[in-house]
Amino acid sequence: MPHIAVARLWFEGNSFAPEPTPLSAFQGREWVAGPEALERYRGTATELGAVDAFLAERPGWSATVLRCTAAQPGGPMTDEAYDTWIAEVESGLKAGIYDGVYLSLHGACLTQSDPEADLTTIRRVRALIGPRVKLVASFDFHGNISPQVVGLLDGASVYRTYPHIDMDRAAMRALRLLERGLAGKPVHGAIAKLPVVLHSFHMRDAEGPMAEVWAEAWAAEKAPILDASLFGGFAWGDTPTAGPSAMVWAEEHAPARALARQLVGEIQVRRARFAVTLPTPEVALQTALAAPPGLVALLDPADNPLSGGAADTPGLLRVLVAARLDVECVYCFLHDPDAVAAAQQAGLGGSFARPLAGRTTADFGPPVPFSGTVEALTNGRFLNTGPMEHGAPVDLGATALLRSGKLRVVVTSRKEAAVDPAFFEVHGIDLTQVRLLANKAKNHFRAAFASRCSAIVECDAPGPAALDLLALPFRHVPEAWRRP
Repeated sequence: MPHIAVARLWFEGNSFAPEPTPLSAFQGREWVAGPEALERYRGTATELGAVDAFLAERPGWSATVLRCTAAQPGGPMTDEAYDTWIAEVESGLKAGIYDGVYLSLHGACLTQSDPEADLTTIRRVRALIGPRVKLVASFDFHGNISPQVVGLLDGASVYRTYPHIDMDRAAMRALRLLERGLAGKPVHGAIAKLPVVLHSFHMRDAEGPMAEVWAEAWAAEKAPILDASLFGGFAWGDTPTAGPSAMVWAEEHAPARALARQLVGEIQVRRARFAVTLPTPEVALQTALAAPPGLVALLDPADNPLSGGAADTPGLLRVLVAARLDVECVYCFLHDPDAVAAAQQAGLGGSFARPLAGRTTADFGPPVPFSGTVEALTNGRFLNTGPMEHGAPVDLGATALLRSGKLRVVVTSRKEAAVDPAFFEVHGIDLTQVRLLANKAKNHFRAAFASRCSAIVECDAPGPAALDLLALPFRHVPEAWRRP
């Protein structure tokens, strides 16, 4: 009966973030292997949760789970982190005999020295296992995918929801293609690319231009088409394979190639509709305060951790402090271990006075003077209760909730996006009593909070995932790219 190997490297690299992402960021978020890896994610809406469910439905199958790791998006992965991970995976592959291999990848991973790290990973795994062992992968929708991967893989699939609430389903589709390949049935792949860089604001699966293209892809999934997937690309990943793509797997090569080209053509004709403009933080704040009653979200996507932001830029916080708000406002969040330590030293109810934000770089503005009190201290641990990575454990490290008048600020020791209701519950925040929720977030926030908010307002502030792409020092993106 089939015995497969499983390995995972889930990371999205922002070329313009102020700090590289070290090995400790991976070890602190997810660094698992062996049977305990599947036990940890059993029943969760994650890739490893899908592997566990897939095996449970196939009693004759077995799996060896090699090193699996993930980190929140950020600056390029350090070479040390990548080398440590790949060395463990290669050692495990050399030590075993496998019928197939499943890789849980992102598609927009880059390291300090390699702008195409996912392609490198696939090449290295294929070189070790040889041509006869089946190799499949699953990817994030925001992958900057290389067309070369279809010559190395025997199948793959991609998240089809944005916000991403179908990680497990993407993995399950990839595993079923692996099962098909092991049964000796043909699987042929093709990728077509559009050499442009597009913002993802209008790529949600519920509405907009990308939703229309997804509908065409799904409608085409009937024999001989096995899987039709789209990549929106990741705008802040400086790589030669940046930009949107279509990936199709079919029983024959010709229909896969034809559909991939057709779907990329559909993205091209909608290209202008992916453009976006946003107001300044000052204007956005006034719009948010004038919104209908209830919770209003004021989002700062330029420092969104899930776009590689550092959770450290000061622009929106400065505006909120200066506004001296007369409504309850929660600001989430700042990644600042030193501020957490200062709050712990002050103790609950103690005075807190130190600048916030701008600690990693002054490129996006200087720190913001802040004076207030410590309202809560937590260990930062919870299980996701929302639809994204539902049931998965999260560890923010030690955290603090600071208050200055009507403004409360969450500071954390680790960088984990505030996109789940449990993030606020662990800090004792009752969002039904909050008027304004200022968050370093973009689309993923909507999965759990769109129905809770009377309005969602986005602003354009300085940050590593800023709106003006042409202001960034790209070096590797396709030469054909022009402003989206």
